[in-house]
Amino acid sequence: MKRVLLALLVLSLVSNVDGQLIRGIVLDEQTGLPVDYASVFFNGTFVGTTTDETGGFELDVSKYHTRSLYISAVGYYPQVITEFNPAEMHRVLLKPRVFEIEEVSVISKSLVRKRKACMRIFEREFIGNTSNAFRCHIMNEEALTFNYDSDKDTLRAYAKRPLRIQNLSLGYNITYYLERFEYDRNNKTVVYTGSIIFNRDLVTDESSLNRYERRREYAYTGSSKHFFRTLWFNSLQSSGFVVKNYRTSDKLKYEDIVSEDILGRKFLQYPEDLEINNFGNLSYITFLKEKLYFEQDGFFDPTGIIWSGTMAKQRIADFLPYEYSLGE
Repeated sequence: MKRVLLALLVLSLVSNVDGQLIRGIVLDEQTGLPVDYASVFFNGTFVGTTTDETGGFELDVSKYHTRSLYISAVGYYPQVITEFNPAEMHRVLLKPRVFEIEEVSVISKSLVRKRKACMRIFEREFIGNTSNAFRCHIMNEEALTFNYDSDKDTLRAYAKRPLRIQNLSLGYNITYYLERFEYDRNNKTVVYTGSIIFNRDLVTDESSLNRYERRREYAYTGSSKHFFRTLWFNSLQSSGFVVKNYRTSDKLKYEDIVSEDILGRKFLQYPEDLEINNFGNLSYITFLKEKLYFEQDGFFDPTGIIWSGTMAKQRIADFLPYEYSLGE
């Protein structure tokens, strides 16, 4: 009986959030002055807004009320809102950013060559090197600064402004707020973090839709988004996914790797590394947390696992918004 009452309470709370706006004001932490034109958005979606001249914003959170809301602005560290109260005016304080990399004036021929070499590495590791990457371009490369010679083993990049990216292969204009980029030249490994907002779908007519849709479907098939969506509905086998214990190669069922709490939230959970096979394309999951939260649209907590294999090779050029539906 208690479980039923709790479930009814949860449904009531969800219905109260649906269709409601959250309001807030974004201020400079040090001066208390409003921060205008700050971006307020749900990571990986089309849902977002910007603050006005008073630092104020309002946004409908009904579709993504279980997600964190990102607030980013030029010259500040990003901030995140994890809990929404429609009756509250959310007060967000942004901390001015300290630039880790000194601005270097690229004038000499040697520095020009070094910058081009750094940019090639950045584009390969950040944009990717799949077929979609060839038509995915950073429109404001001048926003990027590299560490050049300060550390020969590790390439670091910093963006003083959000990166504007046009993906002419999948048909999206996006903005990426880069927080960290480090490429280890010795081990050939990369770590980058940030958040992304989809600004525009470039589909203008049925012919362009058909062209983009073929590429979008190809990028989606076998991706992490595809995996978690089919995992949610317990349809891995029909989608061509086979999950195994990486160490023993034992085939695992849905019940072996998915747990669900009383609120209906689902978690990927297993005591060892996992191997994911999708028609011969192998990917591997190493857990950083005991259990990994994921949602119906393919969203998952990126801080809870480390990818390797095929899925780890998919970068910004292959990223689709959470609004994407197969066969649109």
